[in-house]
Amino acid sequence: MNGVHDMGGMQCFGPVEPEPNEPVFHSDWEARVLALNRALGYARAWNIDMSRAAVENLPPDIYLTRPYYEKWALRMERLLIDQKLVDPDEIAAGHALRPSKPLPRKLEAANVAAALSRGSFARAPSAPARFQAGERVRTTNNNPVTHTRLPRYARGRVGTIECVRGCHVFPDSFAIGQGENPQWLYTLLFEGRELWGERCDPNLKVSIEAFEPYLEAI
Repeated sequence: MNGVHDMGGMQCFGPVEPEPNEPVFHSDWEARVLALNRALGYARAWNIDMSRAAVENLPPDIYLTRPYYEKWALRMERLLIDQKLVDPDEIAAGHALRPSKPLPRKLEAANVAAALSRGSFARAPSAPARFQAGERVRTTNNNPVTHTRLPRYARGRVGTIECVRGCHVFPDSFAIGQGENPQWLYTLLFEGRELWGERCDPNLKVSIEAFEPYLEAI
């Protein structure tokens, strides 16, 4: 989807200024938010692409002003409501008002290591890869209203297939509950000037990971 989260190529946001010796968490509540998100992910309350889309759907004034883990907390609230695991009045109250609803599985102490691992999103292909390394392709130029992994700055641009990465779960489908829909994934290399214009450093090159539905033969 198009939103303020898709900031590639935007200007006037100033430099990135890393915090020296930044701690993993600035407050205890941040660690709790991370733990709750990982537990609910393991419980299959939702998938990773649904969670990414929920952050992308935050209003711009929230997305640009709230710290990282507060956005995680707001995402979790939204997904809990959307998945009908809690009701808005329970969020407002800060505690359960009704009996809990079942999840596909629950996290127990013996499963913590599994909950902290990402797992593989590689899947068996249903057809051969359409493109091979060295081919020139053009990315699609569309403006989806739901989640996509193709950034705006790379749409409608010509690049070269650098590597075929195998077949993987397609985020665009997975985020909206339409199944895994595995698709071939490629590393796509662009000349900087193709993306940013003639004033760009001629030595700059940019690589992205691009799924096959994003690509057109030229």
